[in-house]
Amino acid sequence: MQTHLSKRDQKHIWHPLTQHKLYPEMLGISSAQGAMIRDENGNEYIDAISSWYTCVYGHCNPQILKAVSNQMQVLDQVVFSGFTHEPAVALSEALMEILPHNQEKLFFSDNGSTATEIGIKMALQYHFNRGERRNVLLAFEEGFHGDTFGAMSVSGLSVYNGPFEELFLQVKRIPVPTVENIDEVESSLNTLLSSNSVAGFIYEPLVQGAAGMKMHDARGLNRILKILKANNVVTIADEVMTGFGKTGSFFASDHLQEKPDIICLSKALTAGLMPMAVTSCTAAIYDAFYSDEISRGFFHGHTYTANPLACTAALTGIKLLRSREMQDNIQRIIQSHKSFDMQLRENPMVQNTRQIGVIYAFELAMAMERYGNLRDILFRQFMDRGVFLRPLGNTIYLLPPYVIKDEQLQHVYQVILGILTEYQH
Repeated sequence: MQTHLSKRDQKHIWHPLTQHKLYPEMLGISSAQGAMIRDENGNEYIDAISSWYTCVYGHCNPQILKAVSNQMQVLDQVVFSGFTHEPAVALSEALMEILPHNQEKLFFSDNGSTATEIGIKMALQYHFNRGERRNVLLAFEEGFHGDTFGAMSVSGLSVYNGPFEELFLQVKRIPVPTVENIDEVESSLNTLLSSNSVAGFIYEPLVQGAAGMKMHDARGLNRILKILKANNVVTIADEVMTGFGKTGSFFASDHLQEKPDIICLSKALTAGLMPMAVTSCTAAIYDAFYSDEISRGFFHGHTYTANPLACTAALTGIKLLRSREMQDNIQRIIQSHKSFDMQLRENPMVQNTRQIGVIYAFELAMAMERYGNLRDILFRQFMDRGVFLRPLGNTIYLLPPYVIKDEQLQHVYQVILGILTEYQH
């Protein structure tokens, strides 16, 4: 009899975000389809967070699988320095049709962290190439932009950054603007800009995901983006989490009047099938690198840049996103969340319900560490009832695949309500 995956796993594998001495056991997942994942014991779970916001068109989507299968018979991988290929060119054309109108150029990489890393490097080198020494970056408090060094530098969650903080780039942080604090934020921003040393500002538009799906409205963000643009600060929208329909539009930046100079994309870009990322930028950013001097070029690259299979998955995903069926699904989930919110918001165990698009979140009215015992108990309670949710401390959030069935979504809601009832007694 074959040993369970969990036991085999423990021999060699080091998992992300895991203290293995405390949590040695990993659940073996054997298959997935649509909104469901199945473990090696045959138990099924509704994937209510699209596996970290990636599989938005459902696991093993047949249209994406077919397109990638066909592509792998023709071209699997080729160096992207000096070569190009049809999937990359077609994807660039498709992305330009849905990205904010000011975006012009695309740079491919491998994941969300590299997408933001590239955006940061572009901002710094943009000023360097123009003969300006700007070395300071701005970011929001409690932002999260990835785990590589530049991305960590601009992230404000110390749980991830602790041992490395003395090695970071120069970063200044500002609060997320609200109706109450906008004047104060503007004042501190103007003070920071007076030194003329700020190169770029990186932000998660409208939703700070890793901070606990904290949401802010477009008005305050528009005001500070306008100030930054007036001071020639490169604005970098990290849409790794928010992109491809999650906020009810193609991108969170669509809700804003002030469009970013650079946009970072990954996760749902390839529908969870293949790892890939894109960093897009305006013509003005690209033109600062366009020169007779080789040294002014952007010398950054990855082995699997614009992998043809990943590009094919992304291209097919965009076609699905733009389909009437998928847009109707998104609206169906949005309306379902609104109805659920009417049930939930008066519950004494619930605080601060909030929603944008298919993203719905709230806090439990109890103290809970981000990665602590109570949070782990809550996670297991959801799993025991057939729902895969991954609480961020006492924050519970939903971001389901767009193909989730009504009865599956209602089951998720009922499980949440049932657990809340248990916590009240």
